[in-house]
Amino acid sequence: MHIGVGSAGLRAGILSSLPRVCLARSSVPVWSCKTSLWTTKGQLPLVSTTHKHLLSTSSTVFQDSLSETKTTPNVAPHFKRNLGVKKENETSEKTMDYLLPHPIWSEDEVQKVTVTHREPEKRADKLAYYTVQLFRLGFDNFSGFNFGKRTESKWLRRVIFLETVAGVPGMVGGMLRHLRSLRRMERDHGWIHTLLEEAENERMHLMTALDLKKPSKLFTFMVLGAQGIFVNIFFIAYLLSPMFCHRFVGYLEEEAVITYTKLIEEIDNGTMAEWQNKSAPEIATKYWKLGVI
Repeated sequence: MHIGVGSAGLRAGILSSLPRVCLARSSVPVWSCKTSLWTTKGQLPLVSTTHKHLLSTSSTVFQDSLSETKTTPNVAPHFKRNLGVKKENETSEKTMDYLLPHPIWSEDEVQKVTVTHREPEKRADKLAYYTVQLFRLGFDNFSGFNFGKRTESKWLRRVIFLETVAGVPGMVGGMLRHLRSLRRMERDHGWIHTLLEEAENERMHLMTALDLKKPSKLFTFMVLGAQGIFVNIFFIAYLLSPMFCHRFVGYLEEEAVITYTKLIEEIDNGTMAEWQNKSAPEIATKYWKLGVI
């Protein structure tokens, strides 16, 4: 199926690859969809009916893909030495069954996305919010995003860098909660899976963008430096105050929603004409099952 990135074809491509936080129905506040971001203690709260339905749909699609490949030889696609090995009767649609189950969004649900904002109330909220705003202002000015016309190169540079940062918190949080569960010898009630799936989800956003642009060595070096600093800071911050870290990620995701919404608006109004008729990358159509539901 041909799925475009423009007005006609995708909202399903870019919107379906938005962070989960923005893909709620318009009647559901943005922070209620991302339960892992806004709760810090005890069991996971009851998720909305919409979110549970989407997770159920995702699980069904995932299990179907597994059942279709049960009779194929046991080749692990995630090992580098096996990348060139094809499973018996393998098609191009059955190469990502090792990924974690994740929400799959229909086009109707994607079209109902609205930008929302949670006003900071406590000191941790305000500190997290203004930290994100400071980071965004610094990066926008340093990268030249706020100056001149926003080109395809500028957008991809912004998206790629954003996703290299957004993929860190889920992995760090999931690892620390995993270690905490081992130390205390008690269940984690779904947190570890949720955070690790979120980290993978963000990484797939990055893989999608990289299909459109290969970063330079200088950009890669900058990402390496930023990651080395951010991972260690976030690791220490999560040990000291999980609440602050969850709020920080929540506001970071709000900025991601704003960024992708502006991008889609520029595609629709012709500013980003390069993407109006471009097909969505194959990795995106497979991971988010574009066109399946």
